[in-house]
Amino acid sequence: MVNIESEAYKIHVLQEAARPLLETGDDYGDLLALVGNATVVLLGEATHGSHEFYRERAQITKLLIRNKGFKAVAIEGDWPDAYQVNRFVRGQSNDHEAIDALRGFTRFPSWMWANADVLDFVGWLKAHNESQGPESASVGFFGLDLYSLYRSAQEVIEYLERTDVAAAEKARVRYGCLDRFGSDSQQYGYATALGLAPSCEEAVIAQLVDLQKHQERYRTHANGELGADAYFNAEQNSRLVQSAEHYYRTMLRAEISSWNLRDEHMVETIEHIRQHLAGGGHEPKIVVWAHNSHIGDARATDMSRRGEFNIGELTRKKYGSGAHGTVSIGFTTYHGTVTAASKWDGEAEHKTVRPALNGSYEELFHGTGLSRFFLDLRRSWEAARVLREPMLERAIGVLYLPQTERRSHYFHASLAKQFDAVIHIDRTRAVEPIEHISRWVTGTEAPETYPSGV
Repeated sequence: MVNIESEAYKIHVLQEAARPLLETGDDYGDLLALVGNATVVLLGEATHGSHEFYRERAQITKLLIRNKGFKAVAIEGDWPDAYQVNRFVRGQSNDHEAIDALRGFTRFPSWMWANADVLDFVGWLKAHNESQGPESASVGFFGLDLYSLYRSAQEVIEYLERTDVAAAEKARVRYGCLDRFGSDSQQYGYATALGLAPSCEEAVIAQLVDLQKHQERYRTHANGELGADAYFNAEQNSRLVQSAEHYYRTMLRAEISSWNLRDEHMVETIEHIRQHLAGGGHEPKIVVWAHNSHIGDARATDMSRRGEFNIGELTRKKYGSGAHGTVSIGFTTYHGTVTAASKWDGEAEHKTVRPALNGSYEELFHGTGLSRFFLDLRRSWEAARVLREPMLERAIGVLYLPQTERRSHYFHASLAKQFDAVIHIDRTRAVEPIEHISRWVTGTEAPETYPSGV
């Protein structure tokens, strides 16, 4: 009798269900069938610094744009930095090359988006948009995160200086409430949380309300720009200031999860992008690039027990799950190298990723002997059954701390409930930052003393 709970049986099931990725140009036919008419496709990553994850997401996204009519790429990055890229790929900026458009990504961890793979994709997206002609709406590139508190405030002021000088002065006064902390968002959060300084909550909300009150006038005030697009950018920056102010002000309060505030903002941004792009009777489709920890359904992980939710859970609830709603695809790896830091705001380093721990999904996938494969968990019932049992799963964020591997980088999850499909690449290599630094080139690793971040 076959022991259906044995590792050998699980490996056999996975070998039968997995589709090897042969890099022949026809790897993702099954993935496109899984996507169907989905509104939102979430493409994950097990690390923030693996070349293959960026490359495969780019290839899949190209297929979604060409074959499924997707109109936007939304990344786990700051809105102003990504919007600079958006203007470039849509022919609305003075940047001459893709590398110029990516230079806005200077905040730690810059390598997440200012890397060689994103550079290639941005160049492709620019060429694709140019090839479609003016009669076809171009594909946009947007950021979902909320860390750009001060830069977004400045973007709102600069927009109003071009459209409404009196309103710009009012915005400068309102946002001046934040200036007593320089440009240190965390210091603002600490001071307000400890009662050492008044919050700027009312001021930033008032600024957003005021901007929205005059939106019809601003939308038609092009002044050398595309009025509707320019207003949308300003409004989203104003929304971001409100969300970021709330995020930093409450980050020390145990009763409020800063993670939840962040992912809620990201999902709201997805919906704002969809509303902005809506028109012509077509429902805008968006592909999202973010870490597995954000795009896998939180209800299938340890996060749920902590009262946390994420993009994956919220989009499934909002748009539904499956071929007419949200499709979530996770990425895993067993070993290799990664670009990561050893401390927050530290240098990018070229680090060795240790083989996955015993009892992990990554070790199980390694046991198949397949170097690269796609596994559809909606169409392979038995594979989904064997991957429904909670196991360890690895998450490497912007920090990689191999000396505290288990504590820093593993959590329990039910992978078949977390994702609709998974792509496993057994050995991965470090993504290449656009700006090389000595530590990344030499692969020096510093002492491991901090928790990881995603």
